[in-house]
Amino acid sequence: MSILRLEKIGFKYVEDWTLKDISFEVLKGEFMGVLGPNGSGKTTLLKLIDGILRPREGGLWIDGLAVAEMKRAALARLVAVVPQDSQMVFPFTVQEIVLMGRVPHLGQWRFEGERDFEIAREAMEMTDTWSLAARGMNALSGGERQRVLIARALAQQPRILLLDEPTAFLDIRHQIDFFDLIRRLNREQALTVVAVTHDINLASLYCDRIILLNEGRIHCMGEPAKVITVSHIQDVYKTPVSVDRNPVTGLPMVTPLSSTAMNL
Repeated sequence: MSILRLEKIGFKYVEDWTLKDISFEVLKGEFMGVLGPNGSGKTTLLKLIDGILRPREGGLWIDGLAVAEMKRAALARLVAVVPQDSQMVFPFTVQEIVLMGRVPHLGQWRFEGERDFEIAREAMEMTDTWSLAARGMNALSGGERQRVLIARALAQQPRILLLDEPTAFLDIRHQIDFFDLIRRLNREQALTVVAVTHDINLASLYCDRIILLNEGRIHCMGEPAKVITVSHIQDVYKTPVSVDRNPVTGLPMVTPLSSTAMNL
């Protein structure tokens, strides 16, 4: 059963269409990846799902509810976002950051109660950040900050988790740690995940299905083996590649080919 449905979505900031004729469904508990070169509309797509932007054409539904008719707080109780790693302007502690995830559940004049602190602690324990609760966010490593941002998102108790290139500034170890954690939460919590990433091989390794965007349209969509092919990747990214099978998982694995390699 689908939890997210987009039909004929079109969006433009000024004159040219950033996204056009976007239609797909995401199943409950699915891990969906979104790939595409710079400017293909990946982040815009997440902003439409999160309600930050409104489509010029078409509609979006979450759990059968039209996003266009939902108030911001109601939508934030269904959808949470983990952004790219970012520095905090103010010296918030880890616990304060995670408690911000409870805001959509609070009334206009209500402060966090005992249950909110319990939920925040549970989120920190799930992400192994409880020991960091009293530390300042700007004193943490990149990997630690990303785990805290996941904890904040989990404290919202969302149905859908959106990831906007969350491992862009992490080394390979922390990239794997991050996606291992997201995959575990996806499986154990039945959390639906939509992840934008530039890393084709990580998407192949972790995603159930992948959407490949090209110039604001869906070039193809399906399981990793269907999407990650030489023809699809070269058509969209305009660069020569080879696609082999991961010797451990059997999943497709992309290797870019330089002009030097092509002439060997």
